[in-house]
Amino acid sequence: MTDISEQLSIILDDAEDHMQKAIQHMESELVKIRAGRANPNMLDGIQVDYYGAPTQLGQVSNISVADARTITIQPWEKNMLQPIERAIINSNIGLTPQNDGSIIRLFLPPLTEERRKELVKRVNAEGEHTKVAIRNIRRDAIEQIKKLKNDGLSEDAAKDAEKDVQALTDKYIVMTDQHLQAKDKEIMAV
Repeated sequence: MTDISEQLSIILDDAEDHMQKAIQHMESELVKIRAGRANPNMLDGIQVDYYGAPTQLGQVSNISVADARTITIQPWEKNMLQPIERAIINSNIGLTPQNDGSIIRLFLPPLTEERRKELVKRVNAEGEHTKVAIRNIRRDAIEQIKKLKNDGLSEDAAKDAEKDVQALTDKYIVMTDQHLQAKDKEIMAV
């Protein structure tokens, strides 16, 4: 059996690792919320029917940004134009593909004030999910520390470990808030 200090270290490392993953998940979700600027990452997660197999859009085409409001999609094979167009429409990203027979263009309309406020709400909801996840990780870590206390961990060591977990929690909550503020600013910039 490993000694208690090693177990404490594992609990803290685990908690930090999970909190980091919660932030990474939030970052990937925030990228999908469009802020009025064309970004190829907006199309992440769109699956195209490639000869019967669901395939990432980026694996059957070249995706690039033509200008601040236009994304171009150049399929590797011409016969993929229709399936790509269908996949974009079915993905509900709110963009209508323009197909000229060799390339697909997505034009991002300028955001209305109402749409911007809606997007900010979505961003804040995503941030709240992340904060809840981080707090759940904290709760689990503290429960594990309390179990160690029953296995002979001193009261002082347990209190110190709980303080460390709380410090980690605070650090990741602040990181979450920073991401949210940056995304809000990006969305509200006209």
